[in-house]
Amino acid sequence: MTQEKIIVLGGGLVGGPMALDLAAEDRFAVTVADLHSETLEALQTKQPKLAGVQRDLSNPAKVSELVAGYDLVLNAVPGFMGYATLDAILEAGKRVVDISFFAEDPFTLNSKAVSAGVTAIVDCGVAPGLSNLLVGRVAEQLDHLDSVVIYVGGLPEVRQWPYEYKAVFSPIDVLAEYTRPARYVEDRKMVTRPALSDPELINFPGIGTLEAFNTDGLRSLAQTISSPAMKEKTLRYPGHIEKMAMLRETGFFDETEIKVGQSTIRPIDLTAALLFPKWKMEPGEVDLTALWIQMEGRQNGQKVSHGFRMLDRYDSQTGVHSMARTTGYTATSAVRMLSEGLYREPGIAPPEMIGRHKEPCDFMIRCLRERQVILEEETTGGSPILN
Repeated sequence: MTQEKIIVLGGGLVGGPMALDLAAEDRFAVTVADLHSETLEALQTKQPKLAGVQRDLSNPAKVSELVAGYDLVLNAVPGFMGYATLDAILEAGKRVVDISFFAEDPFTLNSKAVSAGVTAIVDCGVAPGLSNLLVGRVAEQLDHLDSVVIYVGGLPEVRQWPYEYKAVFSPIDVLAEYTRPARYVEDRKMVTRPALSDPELINFPGIGTLEAFNTDGLRSLAQTISSPAMKEKTLRYPGHIEKMAMLRETGFFDETEIKVGQSTIRPIDLTAALLFPKWKMEPGEVDLTALWIQMEGRQNGQKVSHGFRMLDRYDSQTGVHSMARTTGYTATSAVRMLSEGLYREPGIAPPEMIGRHKEPCDFMIRCLRERQVILEEETTGGSPILN
């Protein structure tokens, strides 16, 4: 059997579990590239079949050179490196599944992907990612999609003062959630609101009361889905908004250097150095991922609603945290889907584009279910989409 050669760029909180998941199948020959040798050694201890390459992935030219010998790339670098890395992968003419969640518009790379004749599935995590897949599937079924509301959050099960939060993906990307303006659709118009704005309390079954606030998670849906009202909000334990807003407004998230004594420093670097050790998710520590999607629309003149809810937990058997499971396994499901040849259209493809096609969408949902990432669906007036 000819093995498909896959390289995972970044072996961190999510990149590592993705590599392990794919390496469990004999049809894949998986390599992980990471700056830190100890990260590679830890992954290879868990899975000896994994190959490791120690590389600084911040140089796009080196990335293009690195991925040239592989069939498919899984991009799991931090967001601030994501766009340049994706550009480099496409420069090498490689298919890619990307979870780096960068701020730039991925569609500016569409012509490069089309010219190379490759598919680039971007924003392929839990939300954006799995949420987009479901929105695309529902939008394809309805005559008109009236509204989309997405709530998502990764949380520690045990709430510990002072932050009652742990970073379940790249911490620097968490801070970006509190500063990047949030875009959503209201009355068919794109509206921009500050991050952390429009707080509301919701009751999430199995957890209790959570607070929700605007973050820039709608992303490609605002361009690819026709609906007069769409928004995405992040979930945290009550009180989190006030803490983060205080830090932001005081200047702790600023990226402009300031002088302190005889030294200069970016406030965000100091904040990161202080917060990240407190936000570190320790091995065996239980985390939760909460996802709630509500869509309203019309089909054959009748009102239809589709609701999806997921509450996922840390897997004590594999030692994989929930956010790594729900984000990473969505991405590895997309890798398997591409490997099966179920979606071949070249260009930038956020997951809602995959969702418009039943066979690849159903395949990805089945892959997630096999890994115990379970969605509950509640449909009124229409046909369920989950088999």
